Amino acid sequence: MKEEALQKAKQLDEQDQLSKFRSEFHFPQKDGKDCIYLCGNSLGLQPKRTSEFVNEELQKWKKWGVEGHFTGDKPWVSYHQNAKPYLSKIVGAHEHEVVAMNNLTTNLHLALASFYQPKGKRSKILIEKGAFPSDFYAVNSRIKVSGYDPEENLIELEPAVGSDNLSTQEIIRKIEELGDELALVMFPGIQYYTGQFFDINQIAAAAHKVGAYAGFDLAHAVGNVPLNLHEDKADFAVWCTYKYLNSGPGGVGGLFIHENHGKNKEMPRLSGWWGHNAEARFKMANQINPIPTVDGWQLSNVNILSHASHLASLSVFEEAGMENLRAKSLLLTDFMEELMLNSEVLNNQIKILTPTSHEERGAQLSIYLTNHGKSVFEYLIERGVILDWREPNVIRVAPVPLYNSFTDAVNFVKILEEAISNEG
Repeated sequence: MKEEALQKAKQLDEQDQLSKFRSEFHFPQKDGKDCIYLCGNSLGLQPKRTSEFVNEELQKWKKWGVEGHFTGDKPWVSYHQNAKPYLSKIVGAHEHEVVAMNNLTTNLHLALASFYQPKGKRSKILIEKGAFPSDFYAVNSRIKVSGYDPEENLIELEPAVGSDNLSTQEIIRKIEELGDELALVMFPGIQYYTGQFFDINQIAAAAHKVGAYAGFDLAHAVGNVPLNLHEDKADFAVWCTYKYLNSGPGGVGGLFIHENHGKNKEMPRLSGWWGHNAEARFKMANQINPIPTVDGWQLSNVNILSHASHLASLSVFEEAGMENLRAKSLLLTDFMEELMLNSEVLNNQIKILTPTSHEERGAQLSIYLTNHGKSVFEYLIERGVILDWREPNVIRVAPVPLYNSFTDAVNFVKILEEAISNEG
C-alpha cells in the first residue's frame, strides 16, 4: 500500500500545474535535505524573490534618502497602493475596500473602535469559544474601555456536546437568540484549532438581520480559501500576512472595510493623518477630512521593507491564481486525509478534527492524538517534519498548495506512522 501511495503521489505531482512554484521558495534544511514543511498556517516560507523586492527599496533608500518617498516606479508615499489589486482578488473585494497596514491586532482595535459602539442593551459581542487570543484580548478590552463588563457582554459560543465544530445553524440560532442585545459578531474565517472554514455569507446575513455588525479575523483564511467579502457583505475583516501569504515574520497586516462604511465620513474611528485627504496631507492644515474608502482608517506611513516583502509574495499569488491554488489545496488535503484514514498503524490512534466537507475546510488538518502525547510531535520535528503543536494533543498540519507536494503528504504520513509505532 505504501508503494502504491508513493506512486500515486508521484503521478499527481507530475500532473500538478502548480508544482513549478515549489522552486520559488526557500526550505529549511535537515541533514542537507529540504524539510517537509507543513507549517504555512503559522509562518509561510520565504519566496526567493523577496530579497529582490526588499533590496530594491534598500537601494532606493541608499541612493535617494528621503526623496525615495517621491521617486521611482513605486514611491514610498503611495507604496501601499501597490498591494491593492492583488489583495482585492484574494479576499473578493474592490480595491478601495482593502489596504495593507499595521498588524492584525492593531487593525482589529481600529475596526472595533468603529464597529463596536454599544448603546443601551445592544452591547454584546459574539465570538467562538476558544477563539485565537488576538480576537479574545481585543474584544475583551474593547468592551471594557466602552464601559461595559466582558463577563456579561462577551458571549462565547461552543459546539454541542460530542462535536468538535460549530454548525452554521448553531451560530445563526445564537445570533437570533441574542437579537437586539447583539452589537457585533466577530468570527474567524477559519478556526485556528480545528481548521473549520465558517460560512461568512450566512453569518453576516444573520447578524445584519438582527441589527448587528459582522466582522471577521481572516488570519488563517487569507491566501488559503476563496473569499468574497464584498458580496458576502462583511462589515470589516482583518488579517495577518505571514501565514499563507508568506510575507515574513511579523509582516504587515490587512484591513477590509465594506464600501458602504468607507463612504461614510461620519463613521466613528481612531484617526491618523495618513487616513485623511492625501492631496492636503503635507499642507499640515489639520483639517478632518477622512478618505472615503478603507484608506480612511490608515494611521501613518507604511513600513516599506515589510510592504516590499508582502508585495513579493503577492506577485507569486498573482501568477499562481487563487482558483488554481484552491483546487490543488482540496486535492492535496483530501489525499493526505485518505492516507491517514487508510493506515492500519494510525487506526484508532488519531482523530481528525477538521470537517470533511470542502465547504468547511482549507489547507489544514488538525490531528488529535487519542493515545499519545507531544513525544510524537517531537519525533516528527527530529525527522525533519516541521508542523505545529497545540494543547491538548493536537498537531496542526498544513499542506500548502504553493510549495507542498503530494509526495510530501506520503512522506509525512510514513514518519507519523513511525512515531506512533515507536510509542507502542
